[in-house]
Amino acid sequence: MKKIVFVLILSVLFVFTATGLPAVSETQAKTINLTYSIFFPPTHGQNKAGESWAREIEKRTNGQVKINVYSGGTLTPAPQCYDGVVKGISDIGMSCFAYTRGKFPLMEALDLPHGYPNGRVATRAANDFFNKFKPTELDDVKVLYIHAHGPGILHTITPVKNMADLKGMKIRSTGLSAKVVEALGAVPVAMPQGGTYEALQKGVVEGTMTPIETLKGWKQAEVVKFTTDCKAVGYTTAMFIVMNKNKWNALPKDIQKVFEDVSREWIDVHGKVWDDSDAEGRKYSLSLGNKIISLSKAESKLWANAVAPIIDQYAKTAEGNGLPGGKAVQEIQKLIKKYSKVYK
Repeated sequence: MKKIVFVLILSVLFVFTATGLPAVSETQAKTINLTYSIFFPPTHGQNKAGESWAREIEKRTNGQVKINVYSGGTLTPAPQCYDGVVKGISDIGMSCFAYTRGKFPLMEALDLPHGYPNGRVATRAANDFFNKFKPTELDDVKVLYIHAHGPGILHTITPVKNMADLKGMKIRSTGLSAKVVEALGAVPVAMPQGGTYEALQKGVVEGTMTPIETLKGWKQAEVVKFTTDCKAVGYTTAMFIVMNKNKWNALPKDIQKVFEDVSREWIDVHGKVWDDSDAEGRKYSLSLGNKIISLSKAESKLWANAVAPIIDQYAKTAEGNGLPGGKAVQEIQKLIKKYSKVYK
């Protein structure tokens, strides 16, 4: 009997050897465990979108890939997320290009006050922009996809119907939005979102420049009374989802294809989440009796003209550093027009 079993085993091994087939495939034999660092808190819609992307990867690879998500910057803080991916502290990371100013000089063009109408337009434009220019500043990672929030606009304690009303007001802003505030005649006050509620409540600042979703997400609608719908100068903040290059190169080709397929699909998932969050912020603010002020076409043009030098200066500086700053600006503005017809 033992001899018969031994012969059968040898026969099976011979078949696999003769046909060139392994007894167990490499991807079946070994689970690929990956870590994913996301700076958004667990309850944020963008964290949930990132988690759903990870679960979809697991589903389509039949469990061959397992992704452990670390929310709220618990694995790497937001400003260190990108370098954390490069160094292998996390395998995948989601954060903002703007958190490391100067590190991504071409991608910074996306954050300028181009007049983004919504998150889906900003997100689509950001991905197309990257795919066209393929900036070398991102060569040390595998870029999976990008998303970007809806327009950063003005929210104030007292009504702002024109630039004259805004003159001299202290407005919470950070980074690029501070330049927008200054160009409009107000006084920028640097401050993170976490301290904005109290600052508005105590009158330390008289308003904030931010996407409308923060009125609900950070409860800021409780301490402002007016939103000036100034989408003509709406800026965005582009955010990356990137993967450690060595980890990417080590993935089997069929697994890489799953990552790329799901990532393409999740571009619109994130864009829609941004728009849904903006809609919720708007609804919440109105439910508290706050008012939304729409600028006239003539006033909108005045605001756009006021911030135009910021865009021009970026293009000039980028060109001086050997980057296609002018072409970058033109491409973004073209993409905004293109996708504004699709996502109204």
